[in-house]
Amino acid sequence: MRDGKVAIIFKRLVPNCIMKAKNERRKQYIGSQIDDCKDLSGIFYLLPFQKGYLVNWDVQRQVWEHTFGKDVMNLEPEDTNAIIAEPYFDFSSIQEAMNEIYFEEYNFKAILRTNAGTLSAFKNRQEEPNQLCCLLVDCGYSFTHIAPYYNGKKVGSAIRRVNIGGKVLTNHLKEIISYRQLHVMDETYVMNQVKEDVCYVSLDFFGDMKIAKLKGQENTIVRDYILPDFSHSKRGYLKQDDTKLKPHEQTVRMNNERFAVPEILFHPSDIGIQEMGVSEAIVHVINNCPTDMRPHLFKNILLTGGNAMFPGFKERVESDVRSMAPALYDVRVTKPVNPITHAWEGGKLLSTSKNFSSLMVTRDEYNEHGHSICWEKFDV
Repeated sequence: MRDGKVAIIFKRLVPNCIMKAKNERRKQYIGSQIDDCKDLSGIFYLLPFQKGYLVNWDVQRQVWEHTFGKDVMNLEPEDTNAIIAEPYFDFSSIQEAMNEIYFEEYNFKAILRTNAGTLSAFKNRQEEPNQLCCLLVDCGYSFTHIAPYYNGKKVGSAIRRVNIGGKVLTNHLKEIISYRQLHVMDETYVMNQVKEDVCYVSLDFFGDMKIAKLKGQENTIVRDYILPDFSHSKRGYLKQDDTKLKPHEQTVRMNNERFAVPEILFHPSDIGIQEMGVSEAIVHVINNCPTDMRPHLFKNILLTGGNAMFPGFKERVESDVRSMAPALYDVRVTKPVNPITHAWEGGKLLSTSKNFSSLMVTRDEYNEHGHSICWEKFDV
């Protein structure tokens, strides 16, 4: 946002990492530069975030400089307001370092630091003004957060974090495919695509497991996935039943892996992680809220994050929560059109609201008051 007017109204996803390819170790790809890489096999990642928290500032700076630079956004920070999404309960040292970098290094005109879930809850509040309460489920890469909101404000004492996300699922899929079929432990990028293209959340786990044990055409679950070879194709795809494999094509057979991998979100103990599943955690959070809020939270559960894209995820959450909720309460689960960018859309909406300027901290205010004004204004 520049000088009070929205200058960039499109969304562009930039991977928050640096990647290096197996055959080009000296060259690194920052953020969206990965589109220029010709061979994505054996690619490995340098991640600024670990377990959901920013720990590698050198990597993060390179991603920011690429994103703010001519290749992506071509920003002039001195004339730009920024909304920065942070995880719930972010460490105070990280928050203060964020203030210093954005104001002292990049010289942004003004910033607003908030939670991605708060932006999603704001958008939900604008779209459904009659709903005073919202239960935000952010099921992302490193973790899942469940946060209740009342009138746009989070109930901090009831927020829960489940240490299960897309990274755990991809790593588990790599392990079981490597054990059962072919070695793919170095193929994080490719196996993440396999997970996104083939896996789904089962509404009847044991019933699907019985079907997966059947032979031939009776097994309606099994699929062959053609892996990319990066000379003929850059992304894999599902093999059609009536097509023959070409000599250069290699496949992995996905049977019960299709639904057993996402099942970890609902039963982490299946792989030895002693945590509540997503549905159980939702009910646990609601039961820790004031009694008057509970029926309103049950009927406004909002799913965001990449894992909400799994087919059947919304229906499974709704079914599980319904079975655990009091019979008198209505249960309604909503999944946005794009759960990944929903927080961005909330931030875009917030940037056009009347009180947006009062939520931000300007560079002049920071220079005068330091971190204290940020602690006063930002509720992270």
